[in-house]
Amino acid sequence: MTNRKATFFYGFLIALASVAAGMVLASRLDFTPASFAGTINVPATNSDPLDGPIDASTFRNIAHDQNPVVVSIHTTSPPRGRVLGGGGMLEDLFQRQPRGQQPELPDAQGTGSGFIIDKAGFILTNNHVVENATSIEVFLYGMNAADIGTGLAAKVVGRDVLTDSALLQITDMPNEPLSEAKFGDSAQIQPGDWVMAIGNPFGFTNTVTVGVVSAVGRTDQQLRPAAGRDLEMIQTDAAINPGNSGGPLLNVRGEVVGINTAIISSGAAASGNLGIGFAVPINIVKEVLPGLRTGKVIRGKIGVSVVSLPMTAADAKQYGLAKPGGAIVSLVNPGEPAAVAGMKADDIIVAYDGKPVIRSEDLINMVTRTKPGTTVPVKVVRGGKEMTLSVKIGELDLAAEAGETTTEVAPEPEAPAEPTETGIGVSIEPITPAVSRQLRVPSGRGGAVVADVSPRSPALGVLGPGDVILAINGTVVSSVDDVARGLEEAPIGTLIRVLVWRQGQEQVAVVRKR
Repeated sequence: MTNRKATFFYGFLIALASVAAGMVLASRLDFTPASFAGTINVPATNSDPLDGPIDASTFRNIAHDQNPVVVSIHTTSPPRGRVLGGGGMLEDLFQRQPRGQQPELPDAQGTGSGFIIDKAGFILTNNHVVENATSIEVFLYGMNAADIGTGLAAKVVGRDVLTDSALLQITDMPNEPLSEAKFGDSAQIQPGDWVMAIGNPFGFTNTVTVGVVSAVGRTDQQLRPAAGRDLEMIQTDAAINPGNSGGPLLNVRGEVVGINTAIISSGAAASGNLGIGFAVPINIVKEVLPGLRTGKVIRGKIGVSVVSLPMTAADAKQYGLAKPGGAIVSLVNPGEPAAVAGMKADDIIVAYDGKPVIRSEDLINMVTRTKPGTTVPVKVVRGGKEMTLSVKIGELDLAAEAGETTTEVAPEPEAPAEPTETGIGVSIEPITPAVSRQLRVPSGRGGAVVADVSPRSPALGVLGPGDVILAINGTVVSSVDDVARGLEEAPIGTLIRVLVWRQGQEQVAVVRKR
């Protein structure tokens, strides 16, 4: 290694990312309650089968009927960066432009889209369209911003980071009655289905584009919102561009099945549609609508991180499972509900409240839907043996948990040693007294500290510099040789369970050797 400070700083960043990914089991967002009285009229979901002929007038009729429910949203806010990251490849669809060239004018103007769901002036859009906005104006279909200058004033009623959704209400209501969107059933949407997107790309109001659903249930690290939870998005090739954020994705009946949210771009300054766009399924948003209306979305949490890896029959046998499935617990937060119930890192959760857990996403969805304060039986497999834990579901304050991450960067360790290669693209070093102090490793524990991870290693993003390896596949290690031997002897294609000490607590990292 040529720069050990940089290595340990990189290790800190890996750990910090892991903490963010650890906030997978829920969110509670607090907002000022809306001042307007009354409840929201949530559109009913039409779950009838999507069938029937498509002819030359199908999309023309959808555009004619649904354009009036789509609005253009103009905001003023402090300058800000992109909400959904992705190394320059993934962009939100909110178009922002600086207002003025003088440094004393920091405000930025942006345009996005939304759609009306209630005649009382309630509008659904993306959270990132209105986040941090100091003023919001809504332009209805037929209102040209260039001609009239100002739109209808609106306010944020509630926002939710995890679904990237927000509920607005027009505070300066027009004289004419408003049109309302209809909801379709996003669970019915399949690859190949025709869809239409309506929005305001680059300020071209009520632009209509048509395409097909390219994929459903699309999850990826690039698609994760700030809290680190996977959203199972709809992928479409219907052309969507900056300014489309918050607009509807419609099925062939003109019903909303998603909220357009992000696109893959080339990373160029003037990036746009490349035929890969993403929409949040409307069924997911509909679940949080009551919380958005009251200004607070509440979800359950148990305080663990889980590994999102497909499990093979061989993996199941290695873990002592009857069949593939379950969620591997990689981290248990001290003092949280799972820890209080006795859950440990490397446990495999196979059932939650009597329902089987096939994937980690199943567990996440079930926990987030559970009312805080409820006690739920959770079945885990530990060392090949099943046991049931009683977990009292907690309520996560997302902002508070994000603030718990440490910003301490380990200083340069003493007496550097030559790293030892392990055969899987991970180099390791002995745990010197200085390293032990800096990383607060428990006395007498640890076999080696990760020095570097190759860009081609299967452990990239799973292990990072500064991780102290405590055990491999359940076997405690106490030296560099133990660690190297354990990693090298693991058969090709199998899962390697690496217990590490990271940011002051134990965590399991799971790597598939190749």
